[in-house]
This record gives sequence, C-alpha cells and structure tokens, in this order.
Amino acid sequence: MAYTTIDDPSKHFQIKLYTGNGSSQSLTFDGNSDMQPDWLWTKSRGDNSDPIMRDSSRGIDKRLLVHATDAEGGATGTSAFGSDGFTLDNTNTVNRNNDTYVGWAWKANGGTTTSVSASGAVNASTHQANTTGGLSIVTYTGEDNSGDTVTHGLGAVPGFIIIKDRDNSSNWAVYHHKNTSAPETDYLFLNNNNATADAANYFSDTAPTSTVFTVGQNGDTGDADAYVAYCFTEIQGYSKFGSYTGNGNADGTFNYTGFKPAWLMIKRTSNAENWFIVDNRRETSNPRGVKFIYANTNDAEVSSDKHLDLLSNGFKLRDVTGFHNDNNETYIYVAFAESPFVSSAGVPTTAE
Repeated sequence: MAYTTIDDPSKHFQIKLYTGNGSSQSLTFDGNSDMQPDWLWTKSRGDNSDPIMRDSSRGIDKRLLVHATDAEGGATGTSAFGSDGFTLDNTNTVNRNNDTYVGWAWKANGGTTTSVSASGAVNASTHQANTTGGLSIVTYTGEDNSGDTVTHGLGAVPGFIIIKDRDNSSNWAVYHHKNTSAPETDYLFLNNNNATADAANYFSDTAPTSTVFTVGQNGDTGDADAYVAYCFTEIQGYSKFGSYTGNGNADGTFNYTGFKPAWLMIKRTSNAENWFIVDNRRETSNPRGVKFIYANTNDAEVSSDKHLDLLSNGFKLRDVTGFHNDNNETYIYVAFAESPFVSSAGVPTTAE
C-alpha cells in the first residue's frame, strides 16, 4: 500500500504572528498555500489578555474564552474569516496597538455544515468536517440524557475532542484517546490544570466511533443546552495525539510523530499541571519551549529555559519540568505538522 499523507500541512493548519495596530486590519497567512480558516485561537504574547476561540460554525461574531468557564459571548475582536487569513477590529484582546499576538488556525469545511435531526438517542446537531485534515466542528443540542450520541462526520474515530457549553458557565471537557488505558471513562479540563479524573457522566464510559461520540448527563457535555465540539482524528504524517512517561532527565524521551511538529501542546495527566504550548513560529530554532503559552491561563507568553527540540520526525525532551518531563509522570500531547517525515511520494524530509 502506498504511503499517503498531507504533503503541505499549510492547506489545513496555519500560524500567524502579528502586531496590533489599535484599529482594524486584515491579516494574511504566511504558509505555502492559501487557507480559509474555520477555527481560530488567538492569544496576546506580551499581555495578560484572554485567549479566544472563534469558528465559522457558531459564527465569527461569537467568542469563547479558552481559560474560563464563561458562556459564549458577543461580537468584538475578529470580524471576518478571509480566503487566506482573518480580519480584526480594534478590540484590545486581539488588536491592542503595538502588542504582539499569535493566531493558530485550522480548516474545516469552509463554513458549510451538514445537519442531523434528533432521533432517539441521537442529538440534533450540525457538523462541518474536513476529512482530509481530520477536523470536524460540531454544534449540538444536549438533551440531559446519559448515553446520547452526536454525529461528527469524520468517517474515522476521533482521538481528541474538546467540548464547551455555549449557553452556561461550564468547563471545557476534553477526551484524549491516550489519556488512560480506558480514556472513555476519564476526562480533563482545557481551562484548568487539574489531573485526569474519572466520571461516567462525561462520555457515558463509551469510546467515540467513526460516526459519533457519546455524551453524559452532565452540564459540561450533555445538559439541555447548546454545545460546540472540536473533534480531531489522527492523520498520518500530519497530526498525532499521543502519550509518554517523563524520565526526569535533561536527556529526555524522544516521541515519534511521523512529522516535524509546527504546534505542540502537552499536559501532565497524573498530577495537576498547566497545558503547555510551543510552536515553530514564535521560536524558529531548537531548543524550543523558551517561549511558551499556557492554554488554561490568560498569562502572557512565558520566557524560560530550553525545554525540547522539534525534529523532523517528532520531538525530544531537553529539560526537567513538571509540565513536560517529571520522573514517572504521565503526559498526553497534541501535535500538528510543519512537514511530514515522509512525503506521499515516499521521499523522506531532511533530518534535523
């Protein structure tokens, strides 16, 4: 069987660094290909400012705060998704004059959704799935029942799901297929640093399938409210949702992804610790992690010692910290590619 992958990840994921101008501005991505974003996560690098998520399914005028439990809010910030970027208004959280920012953007299906009607245990929902890039943005209405299912449209089993109640204060519930040996029984919160916890009422102790994921009778995933879910399935050479055990050594473990990571998020699951994000635009050479962002806080970008290397086929831990390499602690990670280790033509990239 031929090796298949995404040869140009910039068709599906892009990172934009920019400086605010205190007015409106239109920004264009810098990748090899044009990409209309459908999911955008922005964060000020130099200021304690709210990290914000927007997507084309809920509408550009709706925002969610990644670090907080707040319900969905209104219209300020990003005013449009373009054919190869996005447009900002003068809101300080995304465009304060002379502040520096990062925007992480993923492509779904160009805002075109498919509707699914409620039927029995199937909740009413819409999804816009990018089956090539492995992302589906799902909106659904919970029915406050255990064991209800939601259609995601990926045609493959999601390995990473983030869910947020849009109507009421709630945590950001996270499913990760390598969280524990039985990940469907456990959950994490993206908005705080808690360790993995066990509860049947988050995913009804039921693993996702190639067509649906299951929610519980819980305000964070399945109350009688409106929800959004970001569902990802692994794509060979482009995305990887894995786990590892720290060795507490500056010569840390190497984690194979099958590509050179452009974006990497790590979370210690065995004990409380922040969600730690590095990328290849805020730092362009190894070691990385000197400039990192916590997903679950509004803290400015943190400057610290070296922490890891992003390599042509994975990442290598280079330091001992609680958030990525404590001895015998367990960690999960989410990674997206700069370039595949092996192209669809079977040609390896240059080793680093």
